[in-house]
Amino acid sequence: MADAPSSLAEFARSAGASLAAEGVHTLLVQFTDLHGVAKGKLVPLHQLETVLTDGAGFAGPSIWGTGLPRTGPRAEYYARGDAATLQALPWMPGVARLVGDGFVSGSAFDACPRQVLKRATARLAARGWTLQTGIEPEFFLLRREGARYVPADDADRLDKPSYDLKSLPRQQGFLQALRVALEGGGLQILQIDHEDAHGQYELNFRHDEALRSADHVMLFKLAAHALAEERGCVFSMMPKPFANQPGSGLHFHVSLWGGGRCLFDAADAAEPLSRLGRHFVAGVLAHSAALCALAAPTVNSYKRLVVGESLSGTTWAPAYVAHGPNNRTALVRTLAGRFEWRVPDASANPYLATAALIAAGLDGIDRELDPGPACTDDLFALSLAEIRTRRIALLPQSLGEAVDAFEASELLHDALGDTLHREFVRLKRAEWIDYARHVSDWEHARYGATF
Repeated sequence: MADAPSSLAEFARSAGASLAAEGVHTLLVQFTDLHGVAKGKLVPLHQLETVLTDGAGFAGPSIWGTGLPRTGPRAEYYARGDAATLQALPWMPGVARLVGDGFVSGSAFDACPRQVLKRATARLAARGWTLQTGIEPEFFLLRREGARYVPADDADRLDKPSYDLKSLPRQQGFLQALRVALEGGGLQILQIDHEDAHGQYELNFRHDEALRSADHVMLFKLAAHALAEERGCVFSMMPKPFANQPGSGLHFHVSLWGGGRCLFDAADAAEPLSRLGRHFVAGVLAHSAALCALAAPTVNSYKRLVVGESLSGTTWAPAYVAHGPNNRTALVRTLAGRFEWRVPDASANPYLATAALIAAGLDGIDRELDPGPACTDDLFALSLAEIRTRRIALLPQSLGEAVDAFEASELLHDALGDTLHREFVRLKRAEWIDYARHVSDWEHARYGATF
């Protein structure tokens, strides 16, 4: 939709009439919970002005991560629509999406992930800067087989399936429907490919301002879930569904802008990043352990963040805290005028991961941190002894370890706010304990009759 006029009432009348003429009769008011899952409700189009001014109401304690009480005025959570996000959904005829920001008792809710990111981008705006991110979602297209998931395409069985042009056309119906839906929702799709695992794909869309990029990821999830379900399939952003194959990343390409130019562009053509860019990267490296909890937020995530061989020859998931020019084995891959943050996996909440990234980068800039020498080696080819000799730190190797680092981080406490920081620790500790106490089939097979 076009930019909103000064009056929300005027915008609601104009936009409502335009949408109605296109056959839209319902709003999908959508917000995002702590886990990065889209939530919301359907609201008749004639309520557009109310949703823009007051918001659609929800029971606060029914939403993960709010910490809201069951009684009193703070029990109500309102998703107040952002007029700039109003867009008809091509795969849901008659429905338009409106992204909501969380409000409680009439004020911006500190534990709403989108509000957290808006606070982070406001810190950048105060310096005259904006962050651009290009977020690259990898995902699996699966189907259920009893209690298990398997690739939706039975014939997708190559030992090295990356960029396979035999299986890719077999899923063309889903992939092209997804592309058309997203382009109809305002995204510019750049490419689609078969990734390194059976049933795994990647779709890239054009970079954008950080808040809009996070909104785009949520739109992508909504469309992909719906279109896969129509075809009897399961769209999955589980980080690592299969033990012997690579997992799904959510890589972030990051650049900082101000005064109409990229502030990460280096004056020296031999260097990928400016001094400011190096400081930003240094902050990301310095806070990498705590960031890991948000970028890799599930038990399953840490089955991806290990070094080892896979069907395609490598996991492509970083385990070591390092940076290097076009080095995909490092945590940060530096490129001309931007860097790629390779830690996030497909289960990451895009709002929280981006907000934490901004906080870490600004800390690096403010303290003028040095990222250290660039790494040009294939880190996956080095032994652990060589890694230790070079004093290259390891990322956390479990959710429990990552949450410990996150809980101890004052920087991320301040960036996320007390409520969300506390709720994230509480929920993720419970997740880790549940996993640690779970007795698996592997344990039965290995230990059941051994002793």
